Amino acid sequence: MNVSELARQLNTTTTELYHLLPQFGFDIGRKAVKVDDRVAYKIITAWPPLYRKWQDEQKAKYSLNANEALKARAAGEETEKKVVPVPSAITVRDFAGRLNLPITTVIRELLKNGILASLNERIDYETANIIGGDLGVKIEPEVEKKGDEIDNTSLDRLKDILESEDKKDLEPRPPVVVVMGHVDHGKTRLLDAIRKTNVMAGEAGGITQHIGAYQVMVPFKNETQGKIENRSLTFIDTPGHEAFTVMRSRGAKVADIAILVVAADDGVQPQTKEAVKIIEAAKLPFLVALNKIDKPEADIDRVKSQLSEIGLQAEEWGGKTVIVPISAKAGMNIDKLLEMVLLLADIDKEKIVSNPNRRAVGTIVESHIDPQAGPVATLLVQSGTLRVGDNLAINFALYGRVKALKNWKGEFAKIAPPSMPVQILGFKVAPAVGDILEVPESVKGLEKKLKPSYLVQEKSVITQPIQVAAGEEAVAKKKYSIIIRADVLGSLEAILGALERMIHAEVGVDVVAKGLGSVTDAEILRAAATGAHILGFHVPIAPKAELLAKQKGVVIKHYKIIYDLLGDVKKELEKLLPPEVLREEFGKIDVLAIFRTEKKYQIVGGRVSEGRAENNVKTRIMRAGEQVGSGEVVELQAGRQKVKDALAGQECGLKLQTKDAVEVGDKIELYREEIKERKLGF
Repeated sequence: MNVSELARQLNTTTTELYHLLPQFGFDIGRKAVKVDDRVAYKIITAWPPLYRKWQDEQKAKYSLNANEALKARAAGEETEKKVVPVPSAITVRDFAGRLNLPITTVIRELLKNGILASLNERIDYETANIIGGDLGVKIEPEVEKKGDEIDNTSLDRLKDILESEDKKDLEPRPPVVVVMGHVDHGKTRLLDAIRKTNVMAGEAGGITQHIGAYQVMVPFKNETQGKIENRSLTFIDTPGHEAFTVMRSRGAKVADIAILVVAADDGVQPQTKEAVKIIEAAKLPFLVALNKIDKPEADIDRVKSQLSEIGLQAEEWGGKTVIVPISAKAGMNIDKLLEMVLLLADIDKEKIVSNPNRRAVGTIVESHIDPQAGPVATLLVQSGTLRVGDNLAINFALYGRVKALKNWKGEFAKIAPPSMPVQILGFKVAPAVGDILEVPESVKGLEKKLKPSYLVQEKSVITQPIQVAAGEEAVAKKKYSIIIRADVLGSLEAILGALERMIHAEVGVDVVAKGLGSVTDAEILRAAATGAHILGFHVPIAPKAELLAKQKGVVIKHYKIIYDLLGDVKKELEKLLPPEVLREEFGKIDVLAIFRTEKKYQIVGGRVSEGRAENNVKTRIMRAGEQVGSGEVVELQAGRQKVKDALAGQECGLKLQTKDAVEVGDKIELYREEIKERKLGF
C-alpha cells in the first residue's frame, strides 16, 4: 500500500504520518513510498487509540501551566486513562454504565464503527476494547467469577418460592413440555403438526432463532369416567443450533417433560447426545419421538440401536425409554405421541402443581426490542397468576409494570394462570432470557436496587477461537481461512458454534478474525495478507473497503441465512478435499506386433490374455513388470472390423493414443478411471 493511500485512510497527512509512526513503534523510513500490507493492517488497527493518546498528551502539554505541572509532578499524578474491566460479552447499556457515559454516546461510537446495536444487545470483548479506546478509556479483561452467581441466586429464589407453598393451596396445572433434538430433525414441524398452524414460514432457513412457548388443547380419554376431555399442554420450542446450549439448558429447567426428537433417516447426532445430557441433568421424564419414518431411507431398528448405545433402551427391547415412531410432515402417530406425553404427566402429577392464588412468578423464555412496542418479553408463569397492572421485578429491581398481556396466538388477555406462556408489554428495559420474574409485594426499595448496570450479566456462549487438533495430522490439514463479521453477538456465536463442529481429518476452518459491525479496510488488508475470504452476516461494507477489496482481489460474501453461510463453508472445504479416484480394471493384452507408429499414436496387434478389451479406456504400458508409459484406446478392431470389445483369447488390433513407444512383448493393462468428488459428512 502507498504511504499516501495509508494517510488518506487514517485521515491524516503524509508528513504527520512520517513524524508519528516511529513514536508509535512503526519505523517505515522517512523516504518510504510503500508499506507492506501486513504492516499497514497493524498501523490501521493500532492508529486510533495511539493517535488519541498522542493528542491527549499534546493537549495536556500545552494546556497545563507551569504551576499546575509542578503540582502534578510533586503529587506524583499521571494523566493515565481510566481502566475499565469488561467481561467476554456485555450489553451496550452495561458497557455505558461501566464507562460512566450516556448510552447515546456509546451507541453513536458503535455506529461510527458500523455496528448497529440497541442498548440491550451484546457486544464482545474485542468490540468493547476498540470502542473504549476510541472513547479514551483503557479496557482490560474482567476476571470471571466461578459459576453464575446472579443466575443461581435467581434460581434459588424461584426454588424457595415453589417449595414454600402450602400443599393445601396447590392445584394441578398444565404440564410444560420442552422439545429438543438435533438441528433439522423436525422439532418445529412437530409443533406445527400439533398446533395445526404454520409457524415455520417466518423461520429463516428452517432454524428457530428464538425460544418460543405455545399452549395447545389435546383431547384425552379419561379411562375412569369413560369420556373424552380436553387437556392443556404448554410446549417450549428450543433452538436446534448447538450455539444455544445455555438457552436450551434454561429451557430444561422450566419444563416438566421432555420430547427428544430423532430423525429416523439421520439417527443419533452430537446435538442429540447433548440434549440427552441436559435432560438427564435436569432429571426430566422424557420420551423419544422417532421422526421422518415415512422417508424411504428411514431405519427404525438402526436408530433404536444407536439410542441403546447412549443408554436409551427402548421398552420393546426390554428397556425403560418410550419411543414413538412418528412423521410430523405426514401427521402420523401425533395423537399417540401426545397420549404418551399425558401419561408421563399423570405419572408425575404430584409434582405438576402450583398455587394459582399467589403473586405470579416465572421464567423469561424470550426477550427482544419491538420497534413499535419497545421492550417485550415472553414469560412462562410457573406459580401464581399474572394480571394487567402488576409490577414486574427481577433480582429485586423494578423492571416495569404490565401494560398488556398477549397469549401465544397474539390475542390480548387479562390474566395468565400457571403454565401459561404470555407476552408482556410494559418493561422499562428488556430482561435477559432465563431471568426469574416475580410480582413484588411492594415497590418500595426496588428503585434503589436498579443500578446503571441493571444487575444483568451477559455471557458469551462461544468466546474461544476454534481449536485445531494437535499433532502431525493437524499440520497436514488443508485450511479454509475466513474472517467473520456479524450484526450481533448472538449471530456470531451461532456461526462459530457450527464451524467448531466441522471436524475432519484432512480439512478444517481457520477463523483468522471475527467481530461485529460492517466490513472495513482493516479486514480487507488482513484478508489480503492471509488469503482469507470475508463472510458477512447481515452487515454492510464500507464503500472505501469495497473498492480496496477489488484492488486487493479479496473475496467478500454476504449472507442473510445462517444455513447458506454454513453451506458455502462446507462447499469450500469439499473443494480442498483430494478427489476419490475409482478404477475399474478390464483386462490385459499381450502385444504381438507393431503395425504403425506416429507422433501421437500407435497401431499394435495383440491377444487378450485376461478379461476383455474395450474402446475408450485408459491403458498402462508394462514392460518387465514395470510401467513404461500410458495411453488410451481410441479404436479397436477384430478381423479388420471395428468392434466395441474383444474377449479373452481373441486377437485384436488397437489404436493407442500415446506418446510412449510400445514394443513387442509388452503387456497393456486396460482400465476405466472415474474421478469422484468427495463430500463431507457433517
